[in-house]
Amino acid sequence: MVGQSVTERVPDNWRWVVTTRATIGLALLVALLSVATGIINIDQAAADFGPIAPHVPLAVQQAVGFTGALTGFLMLASALALRRGLRAGWWATLVLLPVTAAQGLLQASVYSLPLVVLSVLSIPALLVSRRRFTRSLSLTTTQLAAGGALVGVQAYGTFGAYALREEFNDIDTVLDAFYFTLITSSTVGYGDIGPETNEAILFTMSVVVLGVASFGIAIGALVGPAIQARLTKTLGKMTDSEIELLENHVLVLGYGELTEPIVDELAANDANFAVVTTNREAADMLGDRDVPVITADPSDEAPLEQAKIESARAVVVATNHDAQDALAVLTARQLAPEVRIVAAATDRENTAKLERAGADAVVSPALLGGNLLVRSALGGDESALVERILEGE
Repeated sequence: MVGQSVTERVPDNWRWVVTTRATIGLALLVALLSVATGIINIDQAAADFGPIAPHVPLAVQQAVGFTGALTGFLMLASALALRRGLRAGWWATLVLLPVTAAQGLLQASVYSLPLVVLSVLSIPALLVSRRRFTRSLSLTTTQLAAGGALVGVQAYGTFGAYALREEFNDIDTVLDAFYFTLITSSTVGYGDIGPETNEAILFTMSVVVLGVASFGIAIGALVGPAIQARLTKTLGKMTDSEIELLENHVLVLGYGELTEPIVDELAANDANFAVVTTNREAADMLGDRDVPVITADPSDEAPLEQAKIESARAVVVATNHDAQDALAVLTARQLAPEVRIVAAATDRENTAKLERAGADAVVSPALLGGNLLVRSALGGDESALVERILEGE
């Protein structure tokens, strides 16, 4: 029946999926509204909506219009972090939502009302879904150093230019000094602010050199790995960092209906594992779950060597195609004679063939399931085991 078919397709964790996606969607919508209202209110003559409109100074309203767009872009970044399940994205969103609501109130415009309402309503949804975002943001030493260098150069240029403000034209405030540093280190150089003494010229030269270097290093260290990860995912390869983490891991060869619960169980136990499969749709799905995956034939030597089979603790082969599984087992045994290989035989008559191919243990799901069900029906000792399996599913 259609209703029953639809019900069977609904995942068991549908509440988790719905609340997580709703939280991400709300954060993304708040980000877009913040950018839109910020742009609209930048050139607004005066506050004209709401009870606090007469009390909002024009300078404050213009400032929150500009910063509203900036906050919207920051919120967009936090929404992307939420999409990846990052805990840092959750905290960033929790901090930014009250800011967007306050900016909407201070803009005192009819266009800002949806932003205020949606920002306030998003906070409880974010708090309820707190347990959904648990992944930590891991930065390498190089990335931390690059970010620190970028911030350090901007601070050096800002405070140095402010200290030498008498030797520059049009530097009167710290904001002017930061503006000069930013356009100089980014090589934009509008020319509206310039040095007037030799000391100021030498300082400007140092800001140019250090600024360009810090920007280049930061882009390479912070943006480069993200681009590499996206390219490697598209090409069906693991990143260098993922390969380095593979040690004493479980290698899953192939992907099918029998493999899905295996991958779920490994992920639930935080096991170190990788998957090699020719199924690109499955590879994309696993990639979205941050599972290391190689889109290649598991019976070929190259992808197994890339997945460091020689240092694996075990190899699992469990698809619905015994012939292909036998080839994968044979290749794995040749590359890693000492590794433990466990295979599943869809047809129990192929159990001996998989053993001859090199599998240490071969399980027939149909035979095993039949024995357990019969023993459970007859009140055997395996009743509790069957009940635990059914409850787990």
